[in-house]
Amino acid sequence: MDGAYFRVKSIMLKQFLACFSLLALAYFVTGCAGPEEKFGRGVVNVTEMMRGGELRRAVEQATISGNTPEYGYTAGLMHGVNRTLERTGVGIYEIVTFPIPNYSFHDYGPIMRPTGPVYPESYRPNWLAETTISPDTSLGFAGGDVAPFMPGSRFRIFDGN
Repeated sequence: MDGAYFRVKSIMLKQFLACFSLLALAYFVTGCAGPEEKFGRGVVNVTEMMRGGELRRAVEQATISGNTPEYGYTAGLMHGVNRTLERTGVGIYEIVTFPIPNYSFHDYGPIMRPTGPVYPESYRPNWLAETTISPDTSLGFAGGDVAPFMPGSRFRIFDGN
């Protein structure tokens, strides 16, 4: 009888831990805008290596502020690589810890500023040219970026510039 008693206790303990874990997960995940924003920032920051905005901005800023273009190409490149790795690391951290507040209860604020993607001053992003969000597909053309990662691929008809 003692063996059956401990078996039942063990099963009840496992069920209690499973229910408690699910409730804790539901508490941290459902209906909370803070964790959602933290997770979204993390995903945007992790994709920084593919986007390359920090790298391009650092080279541009170092070239403008430096004495020679060579300074911008070398020091700006190294600064851009460092910022890219930093932003990617912060993104991984925010994805892994998105249900956990940063410093105090309900503090899901950003760790790194600026919070959004960074672009060079000479590049102002626009929406992608595609038929779902194009303003005038009945005419057969619309504005937007066809391939924003390729130089010279910008076709903007509605910007007024």
